[in-house]
Amino acid sequence: MHEREPRPRVPEHPVTGPETERRVRPRIYAASLSDYNNGILHGCWIDATSDIEEMQHAINEMLAASPTTTRYGEPAEEWAVHDYEGFSDIRVGEYTSLANIAQWADGIDRHGEAFAAWVAHVGVEGDDLIEQFENGYQGEWESIEAYAEYMLDELGVQRVIDEAPEWLQPYLKLDIEGFARQLELGGELTCSESPGGEVWIFL
Repeated sequence: MHEREPRPRVPEHPVTGPETERRVRPRIYAASLSDYNNGILHGCWIDATSDIEEMQHAINEMLAASPTTTRYGEPAEEWAVHDYEGFSDIRVGEYTSLANIAQWADGIDRHGEAFAAWVAHVGVEGDDLIEQFENGYQGEWESIEAYAEYMLDELGVQRVIDEAPEWLQPYLKLDIEGFARQLELGGELTCSESPGGEVWIFL
């Protein structure tokens, strides 16, 4: 078994290149519901990587400029997310809180699509999602079997086989595929396919 160095769990510096340059920054389209109910499309695109106060301020300004308010004098107070982009696998609902939106966008901005895949797959919420991700993210691997092989190397299993009597070694074979399957079925790890056909591994 060859030795394999793991990929960094969380890169110290963002990966540069065409893929990074093409990545769309997470943003939402907040729409005025009073206008929508009157057949008027009125809203604005908001950078979701900005803080919650900035997003709320942009929404308040959008509502203040409501055509329905101008026409009838009734203040526009309700809004909903009617579109979004840059969130990859994460589904943003009409009434998803700005707190969740901001945290998801921050995670994607820091760690890219791997973070979005993790949120979509694990389905977690909370105030420490980014910390949870950084603690559990094991990097991008060619396959789950490649990661399982690395784990067995780290556990010293191959060394035990190499140190066994020479006559016994042919009978001591590692079932890497079976080990990988057990890791996934047992819940010790989860994986999600990356756009390049490899897999992101999460503990």
